[in-house]
This record gives sequence, structure tokens and C-alpha cells, in this order.
Amino acid sequence: MTAPSPNTAASVRQRLLNLAREADEEYQLVLGRYVRERFLYRLAQSEHEGRFVLKGATLFVVWTGDPHRVTRDLDLLGYGDSDEAALLDLICDVCATPVPDDGVAFDAAGASAARIRGGQEYEGVRIRLTAHLGSAVVPLQVDVGFGDAVTPRPEYVTLPSLLDFDSPRVRAYPRETAIAEKLQAMVALGIANSRMKDYYDVWFLARTFTFNGETLARAFERTFERRQMHVPTDLPTALSPGFSQDGAKNRQWRAFLAKGRLNAPTLEPVVEHLVAFAYPPLQAVGNGEPFSMIWRPGGPWAHKRADVSSDPTGDKSK
Repeated sequence: MTAPSPNTAASVRQRLLNLAREADEEYQLVLGRYVRERFLYRLAQSEHEGRFVLKGATLFVVWTGDPHRVTRDLDLLGYGDSDEAALLDLICDVCATPVPDDGVAFDAAGASAARIRGGQEYEGVRIRLTAHLGSAVVPLQVDVGFGDAVTPRPEYVTLPSLLDFDSPRVRAYPRETAIAEKLQAMVALGIANSRMKDYYDVWFLARTFTFNGETLARAFERTFERRQMHVPTDLPTALSPGFSQDGAKNRQWRAFLAKGRLNAPTLEPVVEHLVAFAYPPLQAVGNGEPFSMIWRPGGPWAHKRADVSSDPTGDKSK
């Protein structure tokens, strides 16, 4: 692979600095976004593209054109061998994929892989490596999970490029599975849950997009089944007033919003919105009942009309 031109790297750094200033964002966060974008471009151009599906907070840029909230990691669903050494070799091979000069050089020689154990979000492999953009050193963490169900099937999406380089086109999670996995984590963790980002993400998605109830319910069913967890019919602790009114949870929520400079209501109305959105299809799945409803941005659930599309992608333009 040809080394990046120092002139290209310097030009990219300056343009990213200008973007950070215009958007009032931390420069290091913008650098991280750019490095993740260029890694995904290499993945899309590599022979390993079919082994992975993009998931996680990076998808909000695809769905809304906006970063949504701060994330420093890249989340992927992997297919095939989950051995750490084999996956590390594969990721290093992706980093070495020849691409037009974008100023980024990945230090695959210093990369490491470790198993993500129970107690984390999911079991999988965590790859840590470093990227160089001229004199700038940018850490990159890639978390790869295995075995999760994706409903509906992954489709190709294009990640907008920060600059004028070619954009990555990769397979990605649908919103329904993203919500299903976050809801399953909420139910599993209960009052011990400190993952306020999940509450924020589901609240945001429910306010922004249309959802087909049948598709969302099927995503719930398949995710809980794959993770070997019973689907509750009673209101889960994670969606209860006991959670939303808990003092410690409210402090965690306020700290999460402040750290990310995010605008959202207090925790109690957010959880109430999640109950209105997620509990009806969840309860239907738990009772083995169909859920043929439609959710428009902000809700509530309504019966489908003859002129309402049941597009399972949740396209809010329909």
C-alpha cells in the first residue's frame, strides 16, 4: 500500500479543523469520525466486505445526516470465524486495502484483539489499533459481535463523507434491530442499567421515524430468542416508574446529557415515551399475539389505513 502524501494529510487535518470550528465540536472527535469513515471505506473496498454489517451509533449519520451523539468506537456484526487472532488478521488486511490517498495510515503492526466477555453489551472481539493522519495519532476501537439476528435483512447504505472523498457503502443494521437489541439490554439489566445512551437512542428514533408494528415485533421476537431470553408480558423494571423516578438514574441521565451536550427532557417523560412505543409490541410478542399497527413519528400506535404503507424499513417519507 502506498504511504499517504504528507501534503494530503496536512490538507485533511486543516479541513477537519475547520469543520470542527464551524460545528463547535471537539477536534479529536472529528478526527475520530474521519478515521472511522476511512476504515469503513477500506472495508467496503476489500474482499472481506461481506463478513460484516455496520451497527451502533455510526448509523445515525446515515439515518439523519447528523452524528446524533458522541461515539468513539465502531460497532460491527461479524460472520464466520470469531477467533481473536483470525479476526485481527482480517482487520489488518482491511487496513491494508489499497485506496486513493485520503491522508490516513493505519498502524496494523500495533493492533491487538481481546475477547469481550459477559457483563459487556454482548460477547465478541474488540480490536484496538492506531491511525495516523500526518502527525495526528488517532486511536480506533472496533467491536465485533457475532450471532445476532437481524430483522429485516441488512441493506446497503452509504455513509456520508466528511470531506470530498468517496463515501463508504456497506451493509447495515435496520433501525428495528437496533431498537430490539437496546430494549433487550434494558430488560436484562433492569435497575442496574447505566446505559443511558440506549434510552436516548430509542426515544430519538421513536420521535423521528415511522415503524411497522409487525416488523418491529418480529425484530423483538428474534432478538430475545437469539439471546435466549424470555419476552416479558408485564412492564419491565427498565420501563417502570421505579426506574424513571430513581434518584441515581436521574443523576446518570443528567450527566449523560451534559457530557454529550444533548437536548432531551428529564428521564421520566423519556421512559414514558418508551413505554408507549416499545411495550405494546413487546407485550404482544410475549403473549404470542400479532401486532398489526403503525407508528408515526412521535406516536401513538394506530391501526393501519388502506393508504398507509407498511414499508418495513420505517421510511418516514411514506
